[in-house]
Amino acid sequence: MKTIRKISQDIYYLGVSDRRLALFENLFPLDNGVSYNSYFIDDEKTALTDTVDRYVADPFFENLESLLGGRQLDYLIVHHMEPDHAANIGRLLEMYPQLKVVASAKGHQMLKQFFNVDLGDRAISVKDGDSLSLGKHTLNFVTAPMVHWPEVILSYESHTGTLFSADAFGAFGALDGRIFNDEDVVDENWYNEARRYYANIVGKYGMQVQAALKKAAALDIKMIAPLHGPVWRSNIGDLLEKYQLWSKYQPEQQGVLIAYASMYGNTENAANALALALADRGVKNMDVRDVSVTDLSEMISLAWKYSHIVIASPTYNLALHPKMEHLLMDMKA
Repeated sequence: MKTIRKISQDIYYLGVSDRRLALFENLFPLDNGVSYNSYFIDDEKTALTDTVDRYVADPFFENLESLLGGRQLDYLIVHHMEPDHAANIGRLLEMYPQLKVVASAKGHQMLKQFFNVDLGDRAISVKDGDSLSLGKHTLNFVTAPMVHWPEVILSYESHTGTLFSADAFGAFGALDGRIFNDEDVVDENWYNEARRYYANIVGKYGMQVQAALKKAAALDIKMIAPLHGPVWRSNIGDLLEKYQLWSKYQPEQQGVLIAYASMYGNTENAANALALALADRGVKNMDVRDVSVTDLSEMISLAWKYSHIVIASPTYNLALHPKMEHLLMDMKA
């Protein structure tokens, strides 16, 4: 059964949502699953952007074959070589022997290492300023190294104003049929999961994200199509502004995160007393979290959100409580 949706003129979504995976990268909880996004451009020449995780390969290939309708696939655009997006490249090369693969020079190096293939003249290396015409649609390439892997590129389809953004602007969460960000009743849900994704996956590379944002500023972006999460067709300016803040390590809002560890309730009482005192003094944006209960990835996300953080912890074996120490070490990284 096909799960395809048209997102723009001649551009189709053929990704797959995965609700069985419990931990993204075996680290980050997925209470609402995750999506692996891929896009197909149907023009004089056909193009596919990235693939999906190997565990959801079958519905992905069913979607692709339906869109091609017996035609050849002309181009595969490899924005990112992480296995949850590149796992099925080898299978594609076997299915479509004439397929040309577009990637950065580093991306092609990784292709050889991952799949032990020599593409010869089927390999097209691109850099900043290069473009690929498919007919009506043209892809313009932007390098984005270390957002968040060294080989990453973005591509901008100028006819529709679509930015294929690799892992940038991604979010945790299965799509539940709602491909676009504004189809969710509460748009803030996607902002929260976009922040949790950014802070934990991309956040270390703020300088590199800033460089990519400067390149993107010259583009007339009408839609952002990332490799995880919804396609952004509205509130794009808000999303870009959040990325500006996050990549400069600036808070989204004035407020306080009180993070505490407590073995017997005493430090918890102190945290609650502080929260009451702050509220009495007019602090409205406040979040009090027990680091032994709230997952580390959510704690990191909240640390990026608020302007102030209070750390409250007992000692444990002459050191910090282990859960608090883990949080602080992750924040340092």
